[in-house]
Amino acid sequence: MISKTAEYALRAVAAMGVQEGTPASADYLSEKTKVPRRYLNRVLQDLAAASLVSSRPGPGGGYELVRSLDETTILDVINAVSPLQRIRECPLGLPTHTELCPLHAELDKAYAATEAAFRGVTMRQLLESTSPIVPLCDIS
Repeated sequence: MISKTAEYALRAVAAMGVQEGTPASADYLSEKTKVPRRYLNRVLQDLAAASLVSSRPGPGGGYELVRSLDETTILDVINAVSPLQRIRECPLGLPTHTELCPLHAELDKAYAATEAAFRGVTMRQLLESTSPIVPLCDIS
């Protein structure tokens, strides 16, 4: 349903959220999220371009969340790196389909429901779940 890149971005944001207010190095994030370092660098750049994280170079630097966990939804993170694709017109390009056919209309409804579900959950809600397992990362 979501791309590997979106999954990796969610892991990174979760790991940064666990230590909110403290910069996390790319090495630390890679280790805790099990995301290959080179791939993680691209993900972090995309998150920074979307103004979800900032980076500080040098000793004591690293990556930090820009927005509060209360303001950042699962959908925000996904859309920053690999936006969910909705069906706006006939994917087959058929000129007689001036609106979506029944199949594509139903598929788009499912995508809309997924979007709404992801928009309705903040990263804080995810991290403060009653589960004893920290979501998406290996923080001990």
